[in-house]
Amino acid sequence: MKLSVVIPARNEALNIATLVREIDANLQGFVPFEIIVVDDGSTDGTGAAAKVLPHVRVLRHPVSAGQSAAVHSGVMAARAEIVCTLDGDGQNPPSNLPALVQPLFDNPKVGLVAGQRVGRQDTLSKRYASKAANAIRGWMLKDGTRDTGCGLKAFRRAAFLRLPFFNHMHRYLPALFKRDGWQIAHVDVTHRARGAGQSNYTNLQRALVGVVDLFGVAWLLRRAKKAEPESFDV
Repeated sequence: MKLSVVIPARNEALNIATLVREIDANLQGFVPFEIIVVDDGSTDGTGAAAKVLPHVRVLRHPVSAGQSAAVHSGVMAARAEIVCTLDGDGQNPPSNLPALVQPLFDNPKVGLVAGQRVGRQDTLSKRYASKAANAIRGWMLKDGTRDTGCGLKAFRRAAFLRLPFFNHMHRYLPALFKRDGWQIAHVDVTHRARGAGQSNYTNLQRALVGVVDLFGVAWLLRRAKKAEPESFDV
């Protein structure tokens, strides 16, 4: 197993089956892979809809715990050393996955590859809110990433599991990986409109939690371990 694809999903029964089939079609012949769908407390049968292929594994949170918790559960269950994530609403086209993952196979110093959306197919208010949030985050954290809200990310499983877990951590992965000494790569990815249903979050919800999280991550960066051990033979 070379690659685990983790999909956090809440109430995406109308989108998830199509998304899973697309992932399968785009990764066949690339590397051996598995697909893990984490049903985050859905009430519409998302988990059942996800089991359209024999190699798809479905995990379920009985109660919704949020996207970061769903990603974390999926990574914990992953069998491969390399993990990639994408949103369950279908807005992240799976055709981007091979290019997203490749830098991790090419360079052992790269810990995270962050997708950067081009031509976003979101509402104007959502794009403006995201642009403002990314500008403030980039100014405070100096993570060198213009679009941390993109669900398309690829990373080393072991490095991810060493990060401090907190709700909404998925929005700060570039800063957290950089904190631990990893190189960050960026890949432009495409974006498309949601297939069905509606977003689970509003701009106001993101803004309110983002303020607290931003200061918390800035604190974590300042408190990072600086010392590196050297071998000592008596």
